[in-house]
Amino acid sequence: MVWSVVLVAGLGFVLLLLLVRARWAPLRRIDQAVADALNSVVAEGAVLARAMGVLTDLGGTPMLLWLLGVGVLWLVLRRQGWAALYVAATALGAMGLNALVKELVGRARPVVEESLSVQSGMSFPSGHALGSTVSYGVLLLVFLPVVGRRARPVFAAVMVSAVLVVGLTRMALGVHYLSDVVAGWLLGLVWLGLTAIAFRQWRWGALPGARGTPPLSAGLEPAPSGGLRPVPRRHSPALPRPAHALVELLVAWVLIAAFLYGLGYLLVEAGSDPGPPGWDRAVALWAADLRTPWLDTVAGRVEVLGGTPGIITGALVIAPLGVAVTRDWRPAVLVGLGLAGELTLYLALSIAVARERPEVAQLNTGLRPMASFPSGHVAATVTLTLCAAITVFRVTRGRWWRLAAAALVVLAPAAVAFQRLYAGVHHLSDVLASVLLAALWMAACWWVTRPPPVTPLCAVPEETAGAR
Repeated sequence: MVWSVVLVAGLGFVLLLLLVRARWAPLRRIDQAVADALNSVVAEGAVLARAMGVLTDLGGTPMLLWLLGVGVLWLVLRRQGWAALYVAATALGAMGLNALVKELVGRARPVVEESLSVQSGMSFPSGHALGSTVSYGVLLLVFLPVVGRRARPVFAAVMVSAVLVVGLTRMALGVHYLSDVVAGWLLGLVWLGLTAIAFRQWRWGALPGARGTPPLSAGLEPAPSGGLRPVPRRHSPALPRPAHALVELLVAWVLIAAFLYGLGYLLVEAGSDPGPPGWDRAVALWAADLRTPWLDTVAGRVEVLGGTPGIITGALVIAPLGVAVTRDWRPAVLVGLGLAGELTLYLALSIAVARERPEVAQLNTGLRPMASFPSGHVAATVTLTLCAAITVFRVTRGRWWRLAAAALVVLAPAAVAFQRLYAGVHHLSDVLASVLLAALWMAACWWVTRPPPVTPLCAVPEETAGAR
């Protein structure tokens, strides 16, 4: 079956390659007609264009690097070294193959009436189509053995749909022809099939008395698939009593919000002089006086850590790797609850308190002027680093691991806090309130997600022991 797919896909790719190189007129007309038709439809709707821009990122380099990077680390943490090597080698090979073929063919990108995305480089084949085919295909092959038989068609359909959607968006945005996308799919299938055949033959063929290789549903290698399963089939739930846990979190949320609202009210309304306290003004002026072109550049890069892209990326790394290490859903639940609570607290308090930003020149533009209290960047950074530290402290007793986690909790928020002061968008009291917000909320999240106490198998009640 795999050989048949490789052969058909290979012949299709070679045929397309020859037709593109020969500039075959019928193919050129079809390509241009499809590009013009899709571009005219998408360009008419701003919402549709934005949707295409978001969906195309499923096959972009950042997304695929995250997907494969986390996948490789997951496999390494689960001691699936050969599978990790296969994933890394297949992904790197696909990147090199795409770059090589693009240079050899040298086809220019489409020219459409209204360009919706600016792309550089050659057009044939589509790197997004090839990369998504290989990346999602690798994950499908690696994790297929641990997916239930009934869920396998759904799992495969999701992976295939992601690849097809990515290819469609590349044509709709006017950055690739139809033949570019189809060629990317075909070349991706060829490379994916060849690497799978080679790896499975190498691993299964090493078994004593091996005769051929079993179907792909048996896995890429003969190692037990239990290490690939996120958590054991029988495991304690992350929230044994979810209704009680949510009530506890709701109470904690209200108390934290009320306490910080009172603190914000004192900062805004209390005192005879309007405006922030003198020490807040002094720190804001001091931070603004430090500005230099070099520090401006550094601050701009640090801002990404506490911004939405940085926090989302961190969460998508910490949560799955935490599950990989602990074999428990608690790290993922902790990250989800922590960030959800932090975000809602920040939004509620920033609207309710409505504090003006510092009276200095701001490096950031487009921010809400009455949303200084508290700092969402700092609160999110503290929340995420505490999630990582809690997970590390739960799973290891190693001194250096714990020191590294503690250092992360201190250094990352400190860097983001300095950037917010340096940019002139928050007072020092806003930053301190954000630290307090995140610390209190994460204490509540830690409490509801704490592992159950371990009861010794031979435990004897004290009354019984005394009677004896």
